[in-house]
Amino acid sequence: MPSTELPETLAAAAAPVPRVGAVRVADGEELRSVSLPGLTLNIRTRPSTASGLAPALFVHGLGGSSQNWSALMPLLADAVDCEAVDLPGFGDSAPPDDGDYSVTGHARAVIRLLDAEGRGPVHLFGNSLGGAVATRVAAVRPDLVRTLTLISPALPELRPQRTAWPTALIAVPGVASLFARMTEDWTVEERTRGAMALCYGDPGLISPEAFRAAVEEMERRLALPYFWDAMVRSARGVVNAYTLGGQHGLWRQAERVLAPTLLVYGGRDRLVGLRMARRAAAAFRGSRLLTVPDAGHLAMIEYPEAVAQAFRDLLDDCGNRS
Repeated sequence: MPSTELPETLAAAAAPVPRVGAVRVADGEELRSVSLPGLTLNIRTRPSTASGLAPALFVHGLGGSSQNWSALMPLLADAVDCEAVDLPGFGDSAPPDDGDYSVTGHARAVIRLLDAEGRGPVHLFGNSLGGAVATRVAAVRPDLVRTLTLISPALPELRPQRTAWPTALIAVPGVASLFARMTEDWTVEERTRGAMALCYGDPGLISPEAFRAAVEEMERRLALPYFWDAMVRSARGVVNAYTLGGQHGLWRQAERVLAPTLLVYGGRDRLVGLRMARRAAAAFRGSRLLTVPDAGHLAMIEYPEAVAQAFRDLLDDCGNRS
């Protein structure tokens, strides 16, 4: 499909009901820790069902964790060797010693992980903030990336959607503490519903079991002493990355990506506008584009089968299965 052509609805009618993971560690998953100088990262692994498959690394978005990939990874276990990382300060990863939560800092953490473990080149996946991080990794270290799959990547928008403004405002000095005071009476359930309303195409389709699990996870994260610091600094890092121009700008780096690229956008995304799909398809040379009309910001959770099939098609076309 030409990189500048928006596709018709792909598998929208046959897409499954959206879901979120009901447990922190799904069947078949394992958690491990990787210690690097000044950095400790949690890794969620889903071993492949065949030998000799190429490795894949999955990078979550702002406020997310490696658990965001638990619905997609088992669908790809016969195609790639899956690992998902908790970025510094998120999931079960400790904050970085240097306090660097910028897009470049997160990208550096991914690069250090891949270099230390010798897993590259990998099939690199990124969602939202993770999409910006993966774009930067693919641009500056093409030797580490076989293919690039970006799901609602956080690439600069001149006119962000109105529903995305609260997330951007968190990055403004003083706003986070003001927000914390204004919402101190909110229950964990209310906070969870608010996050789901922002991230999912239809939050009403989330099962009660999955909602309870999400509440428990939200409660766990809110108890972490560095939760808000990681959120605010990472949000500020995204905003700062949006203002960079020249060779360090994310759109300029997108144009330098050499890896075959799959772009995935949701028709009901309240954080990254669907209109950005056309610009992204033009920026990433020879890219493929999948739009999922009923998906929100987390298509890999809401419609993992559609995302998995699009990635398999990418593998088949570029001959990167191994």
